[in-house]
Amino acid sequence: MADPKDLLAAERTLLAWIRTGIALMGFGFVVARFGLFLRELALASGHAATHRFDSALVGTIVVGAGVLVNVWATLRHRVIVRMLRAGRTEISSLAPVTVGFASGIGGVLLIGVIISAVLR
Repeated sequence: MADPKDLLAAERTLLAWIRTGIALMGFGFVVARFGLFLRELALASGHAATHRFDSALVGTIVVGAGVLVNVWATLRHRVIVRMLRAGRTEISSLAPVTVGFASGIGGVLLIGVIISAVLR
């Protein structure tokens, strides 16, 4: 039988990952709409839009990353809960993969912020 503390900790972890995925999706939406904002701003000031940045593509990629985070978190949570209920509590060999995955998502965010800063 699994300790309720462990099950609740797994649920908190799931919720943290879901929150991260939702934040990524929101950020992707903002990036996707940023190009539209720049285009409208250029038209209002009488200038031609000269940037070559496809914000819709980058925004869609970031939204997709958010969806993948949520799917991955849900699948991982199911595995952990099954392990806990089966009485297995060994440390996962996927810990380095998790850290790498989180770092990759951070890299996507960093690229989005840098591109946004360059376009200003």
